[in-house]
Amino acid sequence: MQEILPCCGSKTWATNMASKRPIADERSMLATSDAIWGSLGEADWLEAFESHPRIGESRAEHAAPAQSSAWSEQEQQKAAAADEAMKTALKWGNREYELKFGRIFIVCATGKSASEILEILRRRLQNDPATELRQAAEEQRQVMQIRIRKWLAG
Repeated sequence: MQEILPCCGSKTWATNMASKRPIADERSMLATSDAIWGSLGEADWLEAFESHPRIGESRAEHAAPAQSSAWSEQEQQKAAAADEAMKTALKWGNREYELKFGRIFIVCATGKSASEILEILRRRLQNDPATELRQAAEEQRQVMQIRIRKWLAG
């Protein structure tokens, strides 16, 4: 269970994934992950979200496995290269999001620039809480797919 935990951050998800071993191949692993993720509730989703640092930051507020932190840094590479004005805008956007929804902003940041992420954040601030929770869970699912592929590649 601990080996796969950096792919998600939810202990329930990781325990369920470990209980399905052996899993034949990558496609089966990704499908199993999606099925388990879709069966989890809000508390498990929130636990997974807490394993991420805010966009523009390098460390999660709650303890996260070292591999998870390293992957987050890679995923946010383009956003980290932004100028100070953009970093400040992301910081304020993160703060506004947290005030509205009570959790950090989750986005699959891989390959996205800081301006793209800020545009997504601003658009999602218009969501109602239930819609946004589902969107955040979908973004987390996308992150998990990328991380599982990395984890399998070793």
